[in-house]
Formats: sequence, structure tokens, C-alpha cells
Amino acid sequence: MELGEHLNESLKFVTVFSLKLFGREIPVTETVVVTWIVMAILIAASLLLTRNLKPIPRGAQCILESAVEFLNRFSRQQFGSRAGVYGPYVGTVFLFLLLANIIPVLSPIMVFGREPPFTIKPPARDINFTAALALLSILLVLIGGIRARGLKGWGKHLLSPVPMMLPFNLLEYVIRPLSLCLRLFGNILGGFIIMLLIESVAPIIAPPVLSLYFDFLDGLIQALVFTFLTILFIAEAVEVEEAKN
Repeated sequence: MELGEHLNESLKFVTVFSLKLFGREIPVTETVVVTWIVMAILIAASLLLTRNLKPIPRGAQCILESAVEFLNRFSRQQFGSRAGVYGPYVGTVFLFLLLANIIPVLSPIMVFGREPPFTIKPPARDINFTAALALLSILLVLIGGIRARGLKGWGKHLLSPVPMMLPFNLLEYVIRPLSLCLRLFGNILGGFIIMLLIESVAPIIAPPVLSLYFDFLDGLIQALVFTFLTILFIAEAVEVEEAKN
């Protein structure tokens, strides 16, 4: 298979199976399947790590409690009294994105020109995946802003500093999810294409080495950037509530 055809095939979204709902077939793509796998891993890990917790932590429990305490402390610094509301969401999004970005390392590579039996592709290369995450984050920002200011106060905020700013303030709720979506999508898709090119040109030694950057480091960076921007947007929306306390 030529390089162009290989790239074209790898960038397609394969339908794994279909579900029938109300007489219609709903295709379930590999993006959805990998997302389900990531969710299952996180749920299983949370159940295992929180089972049989002891008063005096040891081993994995020490690491778990340290991570939770760090998240709680960081959330209190950013969200104040609303840390218990937004902190768990932020932590979950980070872990979910991190695992979703690095899970392709479990995919076998091409050996001596032979195609691997299966490939695991990062869900974030699908713009539908990143758009859903971005919309969810901005929805939380919108709800947080209304709760912090009240519906009337939120309406006045849209008119500040002058009423003519209303279209621009409303436009923020379009630009912010779009920037979150496209930034994550573009970086993950770019890294995915580069790894495909590397595997095609030097399939033996280079892919495992460069995977440490494009799958692990870049995946970590993109998860951090998405989470950090979400934190900034939420903190900006709820800061009025903290000023009143």
C-alpha cells in the first residue's frame, strides 16, 4: 500500500458496529469504542484504588490520597468555596483526556511491512470528540456564571462595560469552545499523522522511541492545556460569587 493510501485509510473513522434505536441504525465508530474503553479503565481503577481504604495509608493509597489532596488544594485556590463543585469535574476531565491521549501506545505497530492485527487511535483526532468535551466545559462555565451572578446579574454582565458590547460578550461563548475544540483536535491529529509517517518510513526502531513524545509527553501537554483553560474560564465565571463572601 502506498503512503498516501495508508494515510487515507488510517484517517478514516471505521464503524465497528451499529445500534438500532427507534427503527434507525446508529453507527458506533472506533472513536466511541475507544472512549468506552477509557471510561471502563477509569471506573475500574477508581473502584480498585478506593477499595479497602485504611486509616493509615500505605502504598497505592498514599499516592492516591496525595493526588486527591493536591487536586483539592488547587481547586480551593481557583474556585474558593465552590471547589467541591468544580474540582471533581476538572480532575476527571484531566484523567480522561490523559488516558485517551496515551492509549495508542497499546496499539501494535507494523513489523516487516505487515499490518498490525488492530490499531488503537486517539479519540481526540475526531473533532466530534473534542467538540463534545469543549461544549461540556463551556456549559459548566455558563451555569457557573449564572449561579454566581444570578440570572439578572449575568444579563447585566453581558452588557458591560457598555451595552454595545453585548454581541462581543455573547461571541465569547462561541469562540471559547471553538478554541478548546480546535486546539486539542489539531495537536492530537498532527501528532497522529506524524507517527503514521514515521511508522511508514522507519517501522522498526523510530516509532517506539518517538512514541514517548507524541503519545506520552504531547498527550500529557494537551490534557494539561485543555484542563488549565477550562479552569481559567470557570474561575473567571465564579469569581463574583467569591467576592461577595
